[in-house]
Amino acid sequence: MSCALITGGSRGIGAAISRTLAARGDRVAVHCQSNVAAAEALLAELPGDGHVMLAADLADDSAVADLVNCAVESLGTVDVLVNNAGIYVERPIEQTSYEEWNANWREVIGVNLLGAAAVTWQVVDHLLNREQGPEGGRIVMVGSRGAYRGEPTAPAYGASKAGLHALTQSLAVALAPRGIVVNGVAPGFVATDMTEHLLGGPVGDGIRAQSPFGRAGETADIAAAVGWLSSPEARWTSGAILDANGASYLR
Repeated sequence: MSCALITGGSRGIGAAISRTLAARGDRVAVHCQSNVAAAEALLAELPGDGHVMLAADLADDSAVADLVNCAVESLGTVDVLVNNAGIYVERPIEQTSYEEWNANWREVIGVNLLGAAAVTWQVVDHLLNREQGPEGGRIVMVGSRGAYRGEPTAPAYGASKAGLHALTQSLAVALAPRGIVVNGVAPGFVATDMTEHLLGGPVGDGIRAQSPFGRAGETADIAAAVGWLSSPEARWTSGAILDANGASYLR
């Protein structure tokens, strides 16, 4: 059994990851930004016991430190970190004012990249200094295929995910001597409650046609990948970015 902190763990992909890790016997700290009701509802349905819900703004350095400290205190330790929290805001450059453009970049990079980096620092500091528990640890970054193919209407999002993948590989090398395994997953389009209006609308067929499987990804598809990458069996897979996009983008 491991103890896992999952950022953005209350909805969509994060909720599926929370369920997958809890089902294998992990104790889970489910982080949310502000939707406490969704996080509490998820917590009530997770198998096992000892799970906890934590709310924090990942763009706030002190809130991130408090988040990880609370996770450690509640679970006893943190062995697994899944950096899943992220925001997606469309801001096409030709339709966006200079002020809106700069504000969007600060917001998206602040949560998707700087927030993830801050949570990672706090968890790594815990892993390197804890007195008891399993050696090493597992870190999984949830990125995006947009890091590679580009996001023309949401360039800040694509850039933030590219930075997250670079962080993954840099830390994989830096932390390997300490037994910490760091990997990433790069999903394509995933069906969630936040995207169902697109899949059910006029662009839905085009989205499904992006994959030769003829469908969008499911949250369980991504959760399965994260589940393996965060398991002890993945001890020799470090620095990898696993494409989980249904062959919708190949590189």
